Amino acid sequence: MRSHSRRERSCLGGAFIRRLERAGTLSDLEQEVLLSLVGTPLDVAARQAIIGQHAERICLVMSGLACRYATLPDGTRRIAAFIIPGDLVGSPAGFTSGLPWRVGTLIRCSVAGLSRPDLCTLSRTYPGIRRALQWLMQDELNRARAWLLNDSQPSLQRVAYLLCELQARLEAAGLAGQGACELSLSQADLADAAATSHVHVSRVLQTLFSERLVSLGHQKLTITDVPRLRDLAGFDPGHLAAGVAELEANDLLGSG
Repeated sequence: MRSHSRRERSCLGGAFIRRLERAGTLSDLEQEVLLSLVGTPLDVAARQAIIGQHAERICLVMSGLACRYATLPDGTRRIAAFIIPGDLVGSPAGFTSGLPWRVGTLIRCSVAGLSRPDLCTLSRTYPGIRRALQWLMQDELNRARAWLLNDSQPSLQRVAYLLCELQARLEAAGLAGQGACELSLSQADLADAAATSHVHVSRVLQTLFSERLVSLGHQKLTITDVPRLRDLAGFDPGHLAAGVAELEANDLLGSG
């Protein structure tokens, strides 16, 4: 694992701040105190564990692509969420603790640790940080609900939805444009996220390729027509966004 300089850490933390500011602008002071909590980032190779079962620490993914997954009784892997730069792994309120999920890298990632107690203290001190963390947790819950509903779709639409969601999140984080989007996803990763076989995912991708919706390369998948792929998947990026009213109604951090 390679550590990063202070300057590199500040640059990498930009994705974290951009993600949090989807809930509203953070003051310069709020941004400064948040970034001061970010530990020295480490480079983690592909296919490595970041957090094991029942882990208590919080990690910030600063670059790369990771996933939250569980190993089923038959030994197969089920991916429950993709984790992109700017995502926190491990809720400040601990609402995911106790569940049998692990987090691992899909490609090389830069990961930094944060103190859970210090982050909770900041949320009580700074209203903007509290609002941002509430939004972060509500956003994760919204995406979990969307994945649950997506499981009932036919496999073609199911895979298309997963690709659309990942593209929309990367675009919102400033990591992808509105047009073509390159994803470092293997067919095995997509199969484990869509709860289908690798062979079936290969057929789905060939269908998307023949419709000129994606192009395929070595360990790379490029979405070449985002609007048409969204139409096929029935994907509306607005459905994933938590609104201010929703945050006020669901105080996930508690009032204390």
